[in-house]
Amino acid sequence: MEDRDIIALYLARNEAAIAETEKKYGKYCYSVAYNILYSAEDAKECVNDVLMNAWNSIPPHIPSVLSAFLGKLTRYVSLKRWRYARTKKRGGGETALVYEELSECIPGNKSLEEELQEKELAEIIGRFLDGLPAVERRIFICRYWYFDDIAAISRRFGYSVSKVKSMLYRIRKKLLFRLNEEGVFI
Repeated sequence: MEDRDIIALYLARNEAAIAETEKKYGKYCYSVAYNILYSAEDAKECVNDVLMNAWNSIPPHIPSVLSAFLGKLTRYVSLKRWRYARTKKRGGGETALVYEELSECIPGNKSLEEELQEKELAEIIGRFLDGLPAVERRIFICRYWYFDDIAAISRRFGYSVSKVKSMLYRIRKKLLFRLNEEGVFI
């Protein structure tokens, strides 16, 4: 079923929208959630929460790209669950490592003032990613958007683990330089 047909089901408040969404995007959402949580049970629960959130969000929101909308919802729900588990001293894994790697580039705690600057930061990072070669951009997104582990990225792109680590390190340094250039940390 095409995305526009699934969205039409949501707009008509037809419960088949949930089943069709799970059929088409369930594995994708599960993969994103699992890469963040490293728990099959938690990932399944997140997918269910994502489906419920999609049901509650469409309408009034009508996504232009359903897969991106669901991916963003999945990240949000999964990271919320990860933070909860981490506060209870039950977390860890790849997600903590990803945040640690990016901590030198991007501040972690947001004040109200920083929230106002969040869009500007997102635009700077977006422009930065647009300027990267396609492979570097895809590797960066796999690691820092989808939370893929480095071994999986190396298999996907046919590079050694050390080459992927090196590429990610160089990309983070370029990002830090760009952010400093844009006055984000001055």
